[in-house]
Amino acid sequence: MAIRVTIDGRPVDATLNDSPAARDFADLLPLTLDLEDFHQTERIADLPRKLTTSGAPDPAVPRVGDLAYYAPWGNLALFYRDGDSANADLLVLGHIDADADRLGTADRITIEAAS
Repeated sequence: MAIRVTIDGRPVDATLNDSPAARDFADLLPLTLDLEDFHQTERIADLPRKLTTSGAPDPAVPRVGDLAYYAPWGNLALFYRDGDSANADLLVLGHIDADADRLGTADRITIEAAS
């Protein structure tokens, strides 16, 4: 599923996968979120509500550009460095096609359904 993403005022290409969590996330769009750094690996932001975790795919190690949902905290994570390991509580929702430097300095993200 194609989405429109704007990072600090500049558009980037992005897609969501077809998981139940990604479809639930798409129901929240449009969203504009302020990001903060977490462990020098990802930029995170709180979502307005928790997403479904039913039918979650097998855990995967997050990679640069992955857009993910951390279920225990109910937050969105945008990875600018590869993660260390797979975690059953971290659901990859999709991918943003931007380089690690741009993702790592992102302060604000807007995510919209593609028209």
